[in-house]
Amino acid sequence: MFQPNIFDSHHQLLDMATHKTPENEMDLIRDEEYESKSGTDVMEGHSGDDQDPNQRPNKKKRYHRHTQHQIQEMEAFFNECPHPDDKQRKELGRRLALEPLQVKFWFQNKRTQMKAQHERHENSQLRAENEKLRTDNIRLKEALGNATCPNCGGPATIGEMSFDEQHLRLENARLREEIDRISGIAAKYVGKPMLSYPHLSPGASRSLDLGVGNYVPQASMAGDMYGAADVLRTVSGPTDADKPVIIELAVAAMEELIRIAQAGEPLWIASTDNSGEVMNEEEYARSFPRGIGPKPLGFKSEASRESAVVIMNHINLVEILMDVNQWSSVFASIVSRAMTLEVLSTGVAGNYNGALQVMTAEFQVPSPLVPTRENYFVRYCKQHSDGTWAVVDVSLDNLRPAADSVTRCRRRPSGCLIQELPNGYSKVTWVEHVEIDDRAVHNIYKPLVNSGIAFGAKRWVATLDRQCERLASVMANNISAGEVGVISSPEGRKSMLKLAERMVMSFCSGVGASTAHTWTTLSGSGADDVRVMTRKSVDDPGRPPGIVLSAATSFWLPVTPKRVFDFLRDENSRSEWDILSNGGLVQEMAHIANGRDPGNSVSLLRVNSANSSQSNMLILQESSTDSTGSYVVYAPVDIVAMNVVLSGGDPDYVALLPSGFAILPDGPNSHGGGNPEVGSGGSLLTVAFQILVDSVPTAKLSLGSVATVNSLIKCSVERIKGAVLCDGARPN
Repeated sequence: MFQPNIFDSHHQLLDMATHKTPENEMDLIRDEEYESKSGTDVMEGHSGDDQDPNQRPNKKKRYHRHTQHQIQEMEAFFNECPHPDDKQRKELGRRLALEPLQVKFWFQNKRTQMKAQHERHENSQLRAENEKLRTDNIRLKEALGNATCPNCGGPATIGEMSFDEQHLRLENARLREEIDRISGIAAKYVGKPMLSYPHLSPGASRSLDLGVGNYVPQASMAGDMYGAADVLRTVSGPTDADKPVIIELAVAAMEELIRIAQAGEPLWIASTDNSGEVMNEEEYARSFPRGIGPKPLGFKSEASRESAVVIMNHINLVEILMDVNQWSSVFASIVSRAMTLEVLSTGVAGNYNGALQVMTAEFQVPSPLVPTRENYFVRYCKQHSDGTWAVVDVSLDNLRPAADSVTRCRRRPSGCLIQELPNGYSKVTWVEHVEIDDRAVHNIYKPLVNSGIAFGAKRWVATLDRQCERLASVMANNISAGEVGVISSPEGRKSMLKLAERMVMSFCSGVGASTAHTWTTLSGSGADDVRVMTRKSVDDPGRPPGIVLSAATSFWLPVTPKRVFDFLRDENSRSEWDILSNGGLVQEMAHIANGRDPGNSVSLLRVNSANSSQSNMLILQESSTDSTGSYVVYAPVDIVAMNVVLSGGDPDYVALLPSGFAILPDGPNSHGGGNPEVGSGGSLLTVAFQILVDSVPTAKLSLGSVATVNSLIKCSVERIKGAVLCDGARPN
């Protein structure tokens, strides 16, 4: 049982006036921040917390020239221990006839000197690499400019690019991102930006002027579902004056998380519908009077807790949570976009113990009908005395600039405890505690949101457990007997799973109500109205170039989520709803199981259609399910590109436009019969399509294209309703 001495350890950390030692948690964070600043004065002098109160502020700095013996002794000690504590500094000073403060300044200056030398060396390497990448970028640009059509030999348009040219487009984009990154680093160290280099034109404005008549309520309809970082960059990081407040808030939040995660009654009590635990708000207010302040007017509290044993070691779990890219990937169905604004501490060398970073993130439910929840918060990671790790988030809304968006969600101390178990497993205890204004949630989703399933701890833990299963499957080096089909090697299996992962992430990033999107409703105000948005795909690796139209709709079905999921993932019933299959026979060519549930799998399907243009069409599909929701995501794939993947080639060169379904329970009672109404055990189904309506990115979207997609999605919905409701009337 994890029982750290919380009061002793954290009260010591917060008692800044009486514990000015390097062991002090906040001092370590501040020391690291101080040492990370370039241009540190290497002369001895008093600054910050070490200022002598008897010294006049404008007193000239005194220089002390150490003897050769003193320098040799301190350098020898530095090689063994570059961060001596108070006791070590006093002992060293006694042996060398120096004051402890002199020893402290010598070690600070030595660390700064070593870091400056390392940065100069690294900068030289970065400039050389930058020049190499710049040359490669120019070469790739020329190769793209001289591309020829493989059929006629004439100049190729973007829509006629061969697979090799698609490879070049991807490589070019990767190089440009790398050059931007290196230029930024070089600018930081050198003090001026690197020389400019020729870019491929990224195209015109991201917005797209639509000639769609009365369908569009405004002059333009824009939505780049892959441009989340552009929106997040507008959020500014903390000021230097805010940082001490952030540190103290993070330490207090860590103490609160540990106590909440381990508490029983009266803080946690059983819910009235027996769906789990709920927090006693009065008891919480009595136990934790500090924190981020009282609940705003009009907000309501949501608090939940869930535990599970997952197939992943504790070190990897901590790394996933502290790396914003890995965190966003693993929780792609929940985190629609995220960004680290500033790292205040990287933690102890070699791990994330003590790491502290300011972040912004947007959390979603896979439907345009549920507004996302955006948070500006600090994330703090700490390893405790018994080896248990804890990662906590807490909102920084009081420090947020007034120019930023109005806060509609506050994150009280939330996060998880991770305990190491034998055989590489971990026990995770997750706490979600937020205050939210959720009045904009559509009525059919309110029972799900109010139950805590939509954004609560149960969904986070279920998603983590599912992803750990999936990652374990990717790491497998063998092909099991049940994985029959055209996959002949472990490399081909891994490549296909990696391609499916990118497909699912792309689907999740474009199906919700993220503020990075602009959905336009095509008709009426009902729940099942079709919502559309467009984006230009220009020099966009892994996606075909041109104009992409995304359409989505959400509606309720009086059928259990399992029935809907089993129907949609079954290739034998695909012809009942998939208009593109044109009633043809669908055959499973490859099957990879990637979880305990038989519904968790990746498949490669062939459509044997009477239409000759579709007779060789392949479909990559992944189905995934857990206790809080299910997904069926698919995308047409090129046969030539898929053969490369099946032989173990890089799947990043395959262009995908994923479509699919998100299936959620309509409330906590997801297995019962009950009355035919929302919350009685039915399903909330989101249907989303992505279609390339024009291969020329500069083209205008026509009324006909919008009408065609609208008709396509509505026809598919009617087919699904008819088939599932008919199937649901049959006995189990």
